[in-house]
Amino acid sequence: MTHPYEIAAYYFPNYHLDARNERWHGKGWTEWELTKAATPRFEGHRQPKVPLWGYEDEADPEVMARKIDAAADHGITAFIFDWYWYTDGPYLQRALEDGFLRAKNNSRLKFSLMWANHDWMDIHPAQRSRPNNVLAKGQVTPAVFLEATEHMIRTYFCHPSYWRVDGGLYFSVYELMSLVKSFGSVEATRTALDQFRQRVRAAGLGELHLNAVVWGQAILPGEEKITDVNELLDQLGFDSITSYVWVHHQGMPKFPVTDYTEYREANVADFETFSARYKLPYYPNVTMGWDPSPRTIQSDAYDLLGYPFTSILQGNTPDQLEKSLQAVKAFLDQSPNRPKRFTVNAWNEWTEGSYLEPDTEYGMGYLEAFRHVFANPAARAE
Repeated sequence: MTHPYEIAAYYFPNYHLDARNERWHGKGWTEWELTKAATPRFEGHRQPKVPLWGYEDEADPEVMARKIDAAADHGITAFIFDWYWYTDGPYLQRALEDGFLRAKNNSRLKFSLMWANHDWMDIHPAQRSRPNNVLAKGQVTPAVFLEATEHMIRTYFCHPSYWRVDGGLYFSVYELMSLVKSFGSVEATRTALDQFRQRVRAAGLGELHLNAVVWGQAILPGEEKITDVNELLDQLGFDSITSYVWVHHQGMPKFPVTDYTEYREANVADFETFSARYKLPYYPNVTMGWDPSPRTIQSDAYDLLGYPFTSILQGNTPDQLEKSLQAVKAFLDQSPNRPKRFTVNAWNEWTEGSYLEPDTEYGMGYLEAFRHVFANPAARAE
């Protein structure tokens, strides 16, 4: 059964063993350590968040199979994996390559890549003093881009579950300016992207759908706001636009907490604003929550210092998420020509407080919100 809405949840793959992490943080480290260590930083602060399924290894195909079933059963149609490739090669790829691609039920869910080509900072956890140390640079050389994209073509794009949007293989770029800096100019970047498209065609895989993540304000250290999005994306030849998280667009007016209900209103209004502002098709984003406090040193005072010392969204219950989903459904249904497609932050951003996976407080409540609003989940494979 084809789902009438395409609902793509971002997947952050830092919950399995990785050689870089073990060099940086010690043997056996995953980001679960920050989740476990989180504490309330002020009165009424809901921490730690405890996963109902436990602190699982996402690179285990059986573990990933349960995630796939839960997502598909509740109407999620795709995972967009945050994907990393630095000058010396891949990072955090095993959740996808060992977990998802080896899961026996991966035909139930589409997957795609968002190249998270930002600098990887030493913020796991972050101290108050700045600037943060850079552990890996998001900017790469043209040769590394070629190596990375050839790996995509060989390993991912040929998979039958790879997500196609309007017939093209969906490939999203998180940091556009980092991409441009990798080639030295907009013109050289366009040439590299055109050649990427040609290599995809030459592999017999058809077309590439290039998606850009855009924002109005930087969050992570090193992010750069783009002055004229329409002009840059036209020059680069992109096909669509989306967002990663609401905090990229709307500042949170109160510290230490901002009310989710109030914040949702501003971000839902952006659906119309961005659709009018951008020339390319804009796929709206729904954000489940925001609390990056687990990524700070827990013994430090929690002040408004910039990411991850930010305001926290409060009141993001499953009922409130359901209202966000109702709002995006209403927006998508307004025009028969509007693609019924949106992104979600996020499947498992546990240390940013934005996750759909079940926790010990609400159980499957966040996922049930999707079923309530989009009441036509994909038929379970026999």
